[in-house]
Amino acid sequence: MRVAPLGAWYADDPAEAARQAVLSARPTHQHPEGIAGAVAVSVTAALVAAAGATPPEPAALLDAVLALVPRSAVEVGLRRAASMLDYDDVTTVAAVLGCGRRTTAQDTVPFTIWSAARAVGDFERAFWTTARAGGDIDTTCAIVGGIVAASPAGAPPPAWREQTEPLPAWAELACETPADRPLPPGPGLR
Repeated sequence: MRVAPLGAWYADDPAEAARQAVLSARPTHQHPEGIAGAVAVSVTAALVAAAGATPPEPAALLDAVLALVPRSAVEVGLRRAASMLDYDDVTTVAAVLGCGRRTTAQDTVPFTIWSAARAVGDFERAFWTTARAGGDIDTTCAIVGGIVAASPAGAPPPAWREQTEPLPAWAELACETPADRPLPPGPGLR
């Protein structure tokens, strides 16, 4: 659920996004399917970010993701997702792919990548399509939102952003580069 920004960071190297996803998932997702799910989400976000202002074609995006996902039930689900890109009925897709009700990667990730791939560049559409499926909505919408927001055109709508709380001061500091921050006084720091 938290790996999409990592993938976007490695937009210039989707294979590295996959490697970093494995490293980031190991402490909390010991199961190979959880790790495969993290790889799939990270690589998808990397490819979406790399595409820039022109959203990738859904089928090409899924093919590129599948090239980097390890053999797993997640991979099988992604192959099914690729075969369902022309389905418009989200309920049917969720019934086939899963939508997080079982709280496993193989029951969550294929559906989220299907939903994101069909709506890159349209955050609101991606969000509402995902939410309509039901299941583990906070997780599926977080994954889809992270992937779609990796695209320059994928930001949440302005009306949504205007209704969010301001970031705390510590988060603003995280947006600065280390060179922008003065060193705190202390022994050995100056």
